[in-house]
Amino acid sequence: MPSNPVAMSHLAGTAVSQRTKDGAPAVASEHKGSAAPSASRVPELTVIVPTLNERNNIVPLLDLIETALDGVAWEVIFVDDDSRDGTADAVREIARRDARVRCLQRLGRRGLSSACIEGVLACASPYVAVMDADLQHDERLLPQMLHVLKNEPYDLVVGSRYVEGGGLGEWDERRATISSLATRLSRVICKAEIADPMSGFFMARREVFEAALRKLSGEGFKILLDLLASSPKPVRQKELPFQFRQRQHGDSKLDTLVAWEFGMLLADKLIGHIVPVRFALFAFIGALGLVLHLGVLWSSLTLLGASFVTAQAIATALAMTFNFFLNNLFTYRDQRLRGARLIRGLASFYLICGVGAFANVGVASYVFAAHNAWWIAGISGVVIGSVWNYAVSSVFTWNRR
Repeated sequence: MPSNPVAMSHLAGTAVSQRTKDGAPAVASEHKGSAAPSASRVPELTVIVPTLNERNNIVPLLDLIETALDGVAWEVIFVDDDSRDGTADAVREIARRDARVRCLQRLGRRGLSSACIEGVLACASPYVAVMDADLQHDERLLPQMLHVLKNEPYDLVVGSRYVEGGGLGEWDERRATISSLATRLSRVICKAEIADPMSGFFMARREVFEAALRKLSGEGFKILLDLLASSPKPVRQKELPFQFRQRQHGDSKLDTLVAWEFGMLLADKLIGHIVPVRFALFAFIGALGLVLHLGVLWSSLTLLGASFVTAQAIATALAMTFNFFLNNLFTYRDQRLRGARLIRGLASFYLICGVGAFANVGVASYVFAAHNAWWIAGISGVVIGSVWNYAVSSVFTWNRR
């Protein structure tokens, strides 16, 4: 085995000049895969690889996997979130020559965890592995993982950075600290004793996924943590050490959205069985908006001397604007509106909340007339208004499409 398999993989084929959909030049290497496998070589292992703008990593990764899994009946499913660099086109070009390679392109939705779930649902092999496309995971661990699952009493084998022999590679101190903190937080919901529940590199028996599929939240980028937290029974797992590599091509996907998705995953597993996390956040921001509304109403009446109608109109407009921008920043961070869509979204939010206010008053008045209990009537109106605002704005204001 070469001392640097990642570097060697770039010599595996001949460069072919191509252009992506938007006309930008791109370079892809020629993956020299074998012909379609016979019926006797039905895949026993499927490797799920979520992708977003990873075109230049596809061929090197396939060459590394092909070398590592020599003698194993395998396939790779690239689940692409509509990359703009032509990743899906590059995978399909290879798939025309190599039946072990498949592309599942998703439109209008995004997320590593949900991509992995759809990849698992699209395959039939008894063993499923998940790894990143950025060449940072050590593919040479795949055959050892498969051997453990086939010959030892384990359901799941994890490539771990935090057991003896593993490591974070050349991560800086800040990134290592964030990873360590996230690992400690994840143990709040994790049902297994595991050193690296945040690993994105693992292999499992298919039945482990099938048992948890309907309980998976699909939130965020840590499918292993989601799987362990959602499993109906303890998962027998083993960790194997590996050294995290440096990214070779493309840009890291780590940003504030990743942190938000991680927090949403933790919240979903803690309170999601009681109330949807996104609705809980929407309602909390609504409560903050109510506080702002009352503060502006009081200030306009007492300090500015405005009439009640004027003060109420100002307070209502400011509270709705406040709620919209906070929801856009936090509740719907993964669907955040920008540019012209932000203006259209704000207008639709005003309209939706206006209808919600009428529903609030109407329901409250009806309940008060029936029961003569002001507090029951008030709560009923607020609940109906909040549910209406959340449900309708989810469809018309923050629509993924």
